[in-house]
Amino acid sequence: MIVRIVGTNPYMCLQMRVTTTVHTGVDKLTDRRNPRKSGSSTEIVRVRLPKRRKQEIFGRAELMLGANHIRVRCFDGVTRIGRIKGKIKKRLWIREGDLLIVVPWSFQDEKCDIFYRYTKPQVDWLKKNDYLNK
Repeated sequence: MIVRIVGTNPYMCLQMRVTTTVHTGVDKLTDRRNPRKSGSSTEIVRVRLPKRRKQEIFGRAELMLGANHIRVRCFDGVTRIGRIKGKIKKRLWIREGDLLIVVPWSFQDEKCDIFYRYTKPQVDWLKKNDYLNK
């Protein structure tokens, strides 16, 4: 079945194509499976690792202190006060127990900047490949 809409509004064509894909799971225009609807078991996980030359290390969020500050237990054994940078603060939420990449300050060792938060599939991949030995 081919769906065609006669008119000058291109948004209407796009809207019709999306609704047919979402409701049926099969794209009627190209007759291909919708990858979001198909039950593919293989996941491609991209994981960012800490860069040693930039002094980045793993850390675990322990306690939310407010005002964009978090108590972080770093994997070098030191508990630091982490500051969420503005770029990350707007994009994602950090909760207690999340795995993070932090950079300790060079002039105050008890403070650090938070650069990245790992998602659940990324943490599973890190554990499976022995990057997290704890």
